[in-house]
Amino acid sequence: MTETMIHSKAKLDDFLAAATVDAEVFELRPDYRVLFLAASGIEPGAGDEHSEALLRAAEESTAEILTRTPITEVDHIAAWREAYRAFGAKPQKTRNSLEALMRRAEKGLPRINRLTDIYNAISVTHRIPLGGEDLDAYQGAPKLIRATGTEAFDTNAGGQDVTEHPDPGEVVWCDDAGVTCRRWNWRQGRRTGLRETTTSALFILDVLDPIDDDALNAAGDSLAEALATVGESVTIARRMVGAP
Repeated sequence: MTETMIHSKAKLDDFLAAATVDAEVFELRPDYRVLFLAASGIEPGAGDEHSEALLRAAEESTAEILTRTPITEVDHIAAWREAYRAFGAKPQKTRNSLEALMRRAEKGLPRINRLTDIYNAISVTHRIPLGGEDLDAYQGAPKLIRATGTEAFDTNAGGQDVTEHPDPGEVVWCDDAGVTCRRWNWRQGRRTGLRETTTSALFILDVLDPIDDDALNAAGDSLAEALATVGESVTIARRMVGAP
């Protein structure tokens, strides 16, 4: 899929059909499900009135929730903290992407670009960890595995480009070239990160109980509706994967 712009629905469907979740991940959390959305025909751009409205709504909904519930006791955040502990991560040090965003919402969610702002807002509003990546940077299909510890993760540390390796047993997203996101939904790599020039993107929505399939699909619907506004001919494909 590298160096190729993906526009047809058939190609997006084929890409998603090849995505896999390893059996060892389901052994760790049998309640895990993932919804993939692939989108093409995106017109890159800065934040606009629509993305700003989504961010403000997400900030307001978070403020309302946190007035009555400590963030570590929000249902889905508590579930992800438990999942992190199960593969050896310390959730107080490596927060899942949803918790990290909700903690920032009180002072204001980041404003980055239209595409990133949209998926961050959907993540917080629906309280589901959600990652967005440049589909054309993928080498092969996405795979969720428990790492051996030898896989390469392209990142930045202290202002320097570095290659890290996940801990053995860590749950990671990867493709044929290496890790694309560490610790399930903690930190995305640079190689497949969204760019200012991204026109085809992959979105990954991760859920555990108590979030049910209806809630997951509702978040996917909201994301698809928002993505339809970022280009005149946006094409979207989606696929859900759960335990067999």
